[in-house]
Amino acid sequence: MTIYDISPAITTDLWVWPGDTPPSREVLLDIERGDDFTLSTLRASVHLGAHVDAPSHYGAGAPSVEQWSPERFLGPCQLIRVGVERGARITTKMLAGTIQAERVLLATDTFPDPTNFNEDFAACAPELIDALAQQGAVLVGIDTPSVDLFPGTEPLAHRACLRNDVAILEGLVLHDVPAGLYELIAVPLKLVGFDGSPVRALLREP
Repeated sequence: MTIYDISPAITTDLWVWPGDTPPSREVLLDIERGDDFTLSTLRASVHLGAHVDAPSHYGAGAPSVEQWSPERFLGPCQLIRVGVERGARITTKMLAGTIQAERVLLATDTFPDPTNFNEDFAACAPELIDALAQQGAVLVGIDTPSVDLFPGTEPLAHRACLRNDVAILEGLVLHDVPAGLYELIAVPLKLVGFDGSPVRALLREP
C-alpha cells in the first residue's frame, strides 16, 4: 500500500500568506539543557501549510472549523492534474473525464516551492466550484495557497464554496502524486471558534 504525504514541512522557512503569522518555536524546557522534559510553544497562523479553511474565514456568521464533520475530510478522493497557466483560474473545460469521488484535489504545479511565495499561482473559477458541487463534490483541494487568485481580487471561489457547502483544503504538495483515485486523510484540529486549521494531509492508494 502506497501512502503519499501531501503536506509541506512546517519550518521557519515555510511560506504564509503575506501579512499572516509565520511559524515560530519557543523552547520552554530542553532535555539538552538538563531539564526533565523538552517543552515547546508553537506560534503560527492556523492557515499554515496544508490547511482547511472554515466557512467563518470567508462568510459572516458562518460556522467555525470545529463545526465541520470529520467525515468531510476522510474518504474517497480524486486527484486531477490540470493544465492551467500561472495567474489563471481553472475552468470546467480544463478537467479531463468525469468526477468519480466526493473529494476533488486539483494539481496545478503553479506553486512549486512552499518556501518561496510566488504570487502568480492558479486558482479556481467560481463556475468550477458550482459544477463540482452539482456532481456531488463536498471538498475541493488545491496545491496553491488559495482557491482564489492573488492579490486584490474578490474571493469568488470562496463564496462559491460557501453557497455550495463545499469544504476547502489549500496548500497541498501534489507534484509527485499521479492522477487517480485515493483515500484522503486530512482532518482539521478541533479548534473551537477558529477560522481554519492546519492538517497533516495524506493520500492512500485504495
